[in-house]
Amino acid sequence: MESYKREFIKFLEGAGVLKFGDFTAKSGRKIPYFINAGDIKTGDQIARLGEFYAKAYTEHIGNERCVLFGPAYKGIPIAVSSAVALSKAGIDAPFFFNRKEAKDHGEGGTLVGYKPQPGEKIVITEDVITAGTAIRESMEILKNIEGAKVAACLIMVDRGEKGRGELSAMKEIEQEFGFPVYAVVDVYDIIEYLEENPENAENVARIKKYLEVNGAKR
Repeated sequence: MESYKREFIKFLEGAGVLKFGDFTAKSGRKIPYFINAGDIKTGDQIARLGEFYAKAYTEHIGNERCVLFGPAYKGIPIAVSSAVALSKAGIDAPFFFNRKEAKDHGEGGTLVGYKPQPGEKIVITEDVITAGTAIRESMEILKNIEGAKVAACLIMVDRGEKGRGELSAMKEIEQEFGFPVYAVVDVYDIIEYLEENPENAENVARIKKYLEVNGAKR
């Protein structure tokens, strides 16, 4: 495993973003581990998270200036911190996000921040994709922007799970909408990281058992 991936997983675990136990995902699935960007609580943590996203951005997208979209609510600080980290790398990426409810005074509407211009490329910043539900919700929002073109989606972790069919949720999103989804790490990186410590044997076994049922073919 590349050193930055191990560093990222260690960071997620240390920040309480990566948890093990019994959880219910947005898709309704019962899952043995949970990735929650909402547990990023300090300036240092969100700055570091943005740096990892910026690394994924430059690795997969390059130095091209794209517009970052952070879906409410967890995607908002991810987009902002990613934009800050990218600016330090010489890429002044604009960003915007949505409100859950439309504002009926002031500037009004549901979108806040930069207004994408027709033809500008948009990169969605999310925490994870389980069944693809959140990305489809984002696409419903973005389709109302004239000339909007989503170039990619960046996420923390590829959970490696089936979407609506046998393909992974990531692959389904890519086929459905025509843009790539890039993850800093995937669930198999997490398993490899956990296997380095025998005390994690139970969590490793539960995740593997879960993937036997819900995992997409690799």
